[in-house]
Amino acid sequence: MFDINWRGLLLPLAYLVVLVGTFVTFSRVYRKRKAIESANLAPWFGPHLQRNIYLSLLHLEPEEGSEKAPKIPDSVIRAALLRRAVEDIRRIIQIRTAKQACSSLLQRGSVGDDLWQRFQRAEKEMEEELRDVVMEANGLLPGWGQIIFQSANEIAANKVLRDRLDEVEAQTANDKEWWEKRRASVKSGFMKELDEEESGKGQAKAGSEDEPVLVDTNTPSATPSGKKSKK
Repeated sequence: MFDINWRGLLLPLAYLVVLVGTFVTFSRVYRKRKAIESANLAPWFGPHLQRNIYLSLLHLEPEEGSEKAPKIPDSVIRAALLRRAVEDIRRIIQIRTAKQACSSLLQRGSVGDDLWQRFQRAEKEMEEELRDVVMEANGLLPGWGQIIFQSANEIAANKVLRDRLDEVEAQTANDKEWWEKRRASVKSGFMKELDEEESGKGQAKAGSEDEPVLVDTNTPSATPSGKKSKK
């Protein structure tokens, strides 16, 4: 059996305990500071108005002088939840579009870690939001949670199409107005050129009428018809 010199190992063990304790303390302080910084970061998205409306309808407080809160029809609550899902679809599309760009910029060092932390927090919040919407939909109507986002996606796509058509119609109206002004400008310029041309022709004609006519008296037609020239 080997004899262990505990006195000789006491100093390395104490050093190891101090090192591990320092590492654990630093890790806790670092994580706490990062959590505080992450909490103070600006959110990726603004306030979720549709979610707030749905929660307000779901938890209405009784009016003054009344013991019970007003009864909200289920159709209104379902419509509010569907609008909330439509807004979630819009935010999911934005996250998917920005994820690759943010990752590339982070690898290049063009953006800091704060932006990436904001993005990751927005992703987690959206995951929790989707689960919450599915649970609420199943609570209102059994099985609705499986198809609510499909319906919301169709509504969001139709809204994008309507917005695009409105932009095209607005641009068409602007283009039509521009062409009308352009045609009027070209027409006025053309009429002005025609007037100048007509006035130039009239001046030339008037000038030709006012010029004297020279007649050569030596020509046979200039001699009187009753007299013959003598040789």
